[in-house]
Amino acid sequence: MKHKSIYFYIPAIVFLLALWYVISLIVHLPIIPSPYLAIERLIDIFSDTIAIHAFYSFWRIVAGVLLAVLIGVPIGILMGYTKKVDTILAPLVYLTYPIPKIALLPILMLLCGIGELPKILMIFLIVIFQVLVALRDGISSIPKEMFYPLYTLGASFKDIFCKILWPAVLPNFITALRVAMGTAISVLFFTETFGTKYGMGYFIMDAWLRVNYLDMYAGIIVLSLMGLCLFGILDLCERYFCKWNR
Repeated sequence: MKHKSIYFYIPAIVFLLALWYVISLIVHLPIIPSPYLAIERLIDIFSDTIAIHAFYSFWRIVAGVLLAVLIGVPIGILMGYTKKVDTILAPLVYLTYPIPKIALLPILMLLCGIGELPKILMIFLIVIFQVLVALRDGISSIPKEMFYPLYTLGASFKDIFCKILWPAVLPNFITALRVAMGTAISVLFFTETFGTKYGMGYFIMDAWLRVNYLDMYAGIIVLSLMGLCLFGILDLCERYFCKWNR
């Protein structure tokens, strides 16, 4: 498993770089430079320029995800475990979940300004619904018979949570985060083109407007690597905390 965690992505990376190189030879235009030139440019400007943009983007994603987890996990568990809570909150979730979250960006910017908060809230809104639905459905699908022995022994909710609820829904929870992460990164790119001078979205769009295609592709590579890093962290968490699910 450890061997796979290190080398799992290498064939795909080699294939994509080779495909990129072939396309650059066929097109033979500055708009699609050689991957070698883009990677060389990335190395040259990373510490002086791109690093600060990558830091801001990474911070916004982590802050939004953590906020969604802190709020979404207890609510999702209560919705799945307690019928009354689900009856009250489920209609609200069903009505607000289909709303395109990116459409709320102008409202968030009007209410919260153009700083960090609306960008973090956009990530939060995307992730929390995935968390809520995954936990609620996962707990609801647990057979009720599994709870009876613990009820008979006088177990507290803490015991039921630790012994049944959390182990049962943890794989679904991590999968929900993995699905939400891709959308969150895409939306973050869009939000970073407004009201900020830092972030990978700003860097890529600024390079595009300056017709600096090497910088643009260098930024795209960094944004892709950030996503790969986040997915890798989730994979490691799943392997460590869900050993029984292998």
